[in-house]
Amino acid sequence: MFDQSEFDIRCEWGEQGIVHLAPISDVVIIVDVLSFSTCVSVAAVRGAAILPFDGSQPGAGEFARGRGAELAGSRGRARYSLSPASFSDVHSGTQVVLPGLNGSRLSLLTGQVPTLAGCIRNARRTGEGARRLGQKIAVVPAGERWKTDGTLRPAVEDLIGAGAIIRSLEGLVSPEAKCAMGAFECARPYLAQLLAASCSGQELIAMGFKQDIAMSAELDADDCLAVLRDGAYTMA
Repeated sequence: MFDQSEFDIRCEWGEQGIVHLAPISDVVIIVDVLSFSTCVSVAAVRGAAILPFDGSQPGAGEFARGRGAELAGSRGRARYSLSPASFSDVHSGTQVVLPGLNGSRLSLLTGQVPTLAGCIRNARRTGEGARRLGQKIAVVPAGERWKTDGTLRPAVEDLIGAGAIIRSLEGLVSPEAKCAMGAFECARPYLAQLLAASCSGQELIAMGFKQDIAMSAELDADDCLAVLRDGAYTMA
């Protein structure tokens, strides 16, 4: 009863969302607005490739060397990181391993199901691309992690990002997906302000990365369909 199987357009959070929805879907869209999916969009539209890696596991450096890729590091301390601004001048053909606990990790759980990275910046293009891949579409907002125990913290920016994508999809929409779309329509007039005021936004501001919020809130700024192929997100 939890797979929303009677609907074409479905929406559910995090790892369990993938577990329940991916097996019966034609395509899965991972939504991690602050900031994995936004990094993917910014990089892919410039011709770069982003290789997701589970940030909870060791071996990222070895994996990057094996793929001939650069390894992203901490925000503000490395050339590339989970800061979307760090990919503003990335060169075409660059490969970057981007470890993370949310969008990056979830991207590795979808198996053989076609997988897209969606965000506010590439929302319309992602929806259009998903429609060409199939009728049954799972939109999975990644959410964040509570630092106290590592459990899922539903994040408003990912709900909004999911809704921005769902508005471009066609078919029978689940109640969960409708609510995400409603959240986007409510937030649309002041996306940047709302993202900045959110818990995730306040955390980034405190770290000195307010620019990342502004980039993440630019609706349909990237004409980018980011598809996961052979372990890397690239622009279709």
